[in-house]
Amino acid sequence: MSMINSLRAAVRPGRRRPATGRYDTVPPGDAGSAVVDCAVYQDGRRHGQRCSPREAARRVRAARQLPGGAGSFSWIGLHEPTEEEFEGIAQRFGLHPLAVEDAVHAHQRPKVERYDDVLFAVFKTIRYVEHDQLTPTSEVVETGELMVFAGRDFVITVRHGGHGSLQDLRHRLEADADEAGLLAKGPAAVLHAIADHVVDNYLLVAERLQNDVDEIEFDVFCNRGGRGTDVGRVYQLKREVLEFKRAVVPLLRPMQQLSEPQQGLVDPDVQKYFRDVADHLARVTEQVHGFDELLNSLLQANLAQVSVAQNEDMRKITAWAAIFAVPTMITGVYGMNFDYMPELHHRFGYPLVLGTVAVICVAMYRGFRRNGWL
Repeated sequence: MSMINSLRAAVRPGRRRPATGRYDTVPPGDAGSAVVDCAVYQDGRRHGQRCSPREAARRVRAARQLPGGAGSFSWIGLHEPTEEEFEGIAQRFGLHPLAVEDAVHAHQRPKVERYDDVLFAVFKTIRYVEHDQLTPTSEVVETGELMVFAGRDFVITVRHGGHGSLQDLRHRLEADADEAGLLAKGPAAVLHAIADHVVDNYLLVAERLQNDVDEIEFDVFCNRGGRGTDVGRVYQLKREVLEFKRAVVPLLRPMQQLSEPQQGLVDPDVQKYFRDVADHLARVTEQVHGFDELLNSLLQANLAQVSVAQNEDMRKITAWAAIFAVPTMITGVYGMNFDYMPELHHRFGYPLVLGTVAVICVAMYRGFRRNGWL
């Protein structure tokens, strides 16, 4: 925690102290660098090639001093940086130590927080794991994390996990680079683009999860009355849905807050875009809640079907036991071998007893069948 302690002493509101960390001057793409991409944008267009975070900060300061350069900002993308790798960048851009700690160590709850003039957002990235058949050990969704620092003249993204890359999103925004594009609206617009990208992926995952839920529902109600349904599959899918739910639900309120007028760090022209993201997120939230409730119902239905099947088995066992009790009782009586049992010496005693046993057993069998016990 040495880096965090040094930041607590170094960071002051509205003031940035130049510092150089191990990877602050390393160009993106070099071996061992956590910096995936780093570039400067002005009027919605990318200026120059990839550069180091230190060079990006210098270019932005120089551009903002020129006429028409107020919209310049840098976008730095990092993948799983260590404290040492992030130290110089955090100090150079004046990032709050608590936010830096969350970004480095990950495993955070989705949220959006404000530290002075910087917005810090945490997103859970979700990837649907392809599988031929759902089993009690199937991994259905894989989660990662994406942290975004959005200041007046910079965007810093920190990604954890093997998926959720923003390269395609960055290229798409750069391809739409004009005065009407999102990049021309500054860091807040980049934050919206990232949020929209993450939430759109939530929608795709929800659609794929719907197929798994439908498959489980079919098995519970249409496959041999629930006898062939493995309750472990239902429970495993419920666990995966809960993981999805933990990624989606906490993010709804922050997205709604970013679309409210009192949010001073977001341009009013961008706030309406956040309303659209919040609407999509509300839709996903409703879907996830629906999955959770439906799986709860399927668990209950499956357990109820198992109980009904067990009751049916017990009734069948009881019916057959009652039928076999008749010949057992009669043969037991005649097996006592008393001398004075008139039926023992009767000429038609043996066939009469067998016939009586058969008639009683058949009558009981038909009665149990008629009442649904057999």
